[in-house]
Amino acid sequence: MQIDLDVGIPMDDGATLRADIYRPAEGQHPVLLSYGPYAKGLPFQVGYPDQWNRMVTAHPDVSWGSSNQYQNWEVVDPEKWVPEGYVCVRVDSRGAGRSAGLIDPFSPRETRDLYECIEWAAVQPWSSGKVGLNGVSYYGINQWHVASLQPPHLAAMCVWEGAADFYRDMTHHGGILCTFFANWYDRQVKTVQYGLGSQGPSVSMNGLNVCGDAELGITQLEANRTDFGNEIAAHPFDDTYHHNRSPAFQHITTPLLSAGNWGGHGLHLRGNVEGFMGVSSKHKWLEIHGLEHWTHFYTDYGRELQLEFFDHFLKDIDNGWNRRPPVILNVRHLEHFERREADSWPLPGTVWTRLHLQSDARLEPAPAAHEWKLEYAAPGGGITFSTQPFDDETEITGPVSARLWVSSSTEDLDLFLVLRLFDPDGEEVTFQGALDPRSPLAHGWLRASHRRLDQSRSTPWRPYHTHTEYQPLRPDEVYELEVEIWPTSIVAPRGYRIGLSVRGNDYRYDGSAPGDSISTFKNPFTGVGPFLHDDPGDRPTGVFGGITTIHGGPVHDSSVLLPFIPRNR
Repeated sequence: MQIDLDVGIPMDDGATLRADIYRPAEGQHPVLLSYGPYAKGLPFQVGYPDQWNRMVTAHPDVSWGSSNQYQNWEVVDPEKWVPEGYVCVRVDSRGAGRSAGLIDPFSPRETRDLYECIEWAAVQPWSSGKVGLNGVSYYGINQWHVASLQPPHLAAMCVWEGAADFYRDMTHHGGILCTFFANWYDRQVKTVQYGLGSQGPSVSMNGLNVCGDAELGITQLEANRTDFGNEIAAHPFDDTYHHNRSPAFQHITTPLLSAGNWGGHGLHLRGNVEGFMGVSSKHKWLEIHGLEHWTHFYTDYGRELQLEFFDHFLKDIDNGWNRRPPVILNVRHLEHFERREADSWPLPGTVWTRLHLQSDARLEPAPAAHEWKLEYAAPGGGITFSTQPFDDETEITGPVSARLWVSSSTEDLDLFLVLRLFDPDGEEVTFQGALDPRSPLAHGWLRASHRRLDQSRSTPWRPYHTHTEYQPLRPDEVYELEVEIWPTSIVAPRGYRIGLSVRGNDYRYDGSAPGDSISTFKNPFTGVGPFLHDDPGDRPTGVFGGITTIHGGPVHDSSVLLPFIPRNR
């Protein structure tokens, strides 16, 4: 393997970005490129030890067959890809690692940088002229952006657990500010900013200072990065700021493999599904899996799937990939996953079933005969409505939505909807999420003052809100709210029940297990991982701490729409 370190890539504005290149010693080969802020010289094992140790302990196939000395967070291991005939190019994004400049995550400038990197890589003497993009999270999110610009040499893209809509997927769930990105910026980006020099991480995989050789002072470092968390908070509606950091799906024509995570509520699922549905690509596939956010990208399962996809589109190998059905699912059971392929999403044969909320906190097939109402204090645990125990094994796989009639004692309210699974003894069953080890089945959110729907983009199973205006509530007046709940999958055994919790704050796991934590996140995990909605400026108690009333019955028919899948399909 030939390794070229810190190669300069010129940008159209005169800046130079730095890349490490791993390639076969001879010949021209297709390129797998990634561009992001996590520092190309920081070893996975050093920067993200908790994630690395968990992964290789449970999945020894990840580390087998590699010295692992070139492992880097959320990008491919060149020791496994170069022998397959690929050039691996890792670019430090502007202002991060060894690339000088201003850090401005997901900005139009970054998107243009990635475009320039693709076109540069395509004309290098070691390149076949075909460039693919591959990577997890950040390295997937910016693929949507650059593919919208249609770089001429971009020939395939694998978006692995990558959000898309900067407002709905990433920063404002249902219009409610999520504090994740402010905390992420502090823990995972500022720590590897260009200019930290010897003050940055001391262990490097390539012998170079991870954060460049320059030693910049605190004032200059601050000037060289945007105030990301406060910028997000300053844009509470879906305005130009968010549009500039979101893709134009209709302009994406690149062959696509979009891989999401059932446990990725809060960041790593909705965009993969919406992107698959929305792009104009003639060749596109949706894959959804489980386990931790970082795991399957590196396991034999994930790597071999990616290899088959890229071999077909970057090497023109007739390996049968193009004859695969477009939907590849790992349907979730209690303790395993069932591989399934389908022709479309939502799944063909879905039995859409509306279950109606009842005054005794049940979910039933018919609306209540009489009007009723139940109230809860928004700061509390809310109310959980549940089905009867299932008579037979029952599968729910697909998107979910709810239609709730509510009123508030104040001028606004936030709805936090949680789809849950309960065993025959009434104990909640949780799952390993993309980050949190005790995740429920699904989450949905909506700020009532953001209730306006875009009717042209809404479906019964995925309402779509405009998030462009503030519509305050009149206290104690009843309003109809349509709520998107992100997709889910579960095959529930006989005797188990599905529950829908209606709350005024983030879900918290009620079991006795201690909170988990990962060193790269600020908060201990209590059921939602790092995806908290607890910013006091966004959710003042005087407005969002009132009494919420749920209404039901033949007139105010509150309900949830579930995608039941026949088991004899």
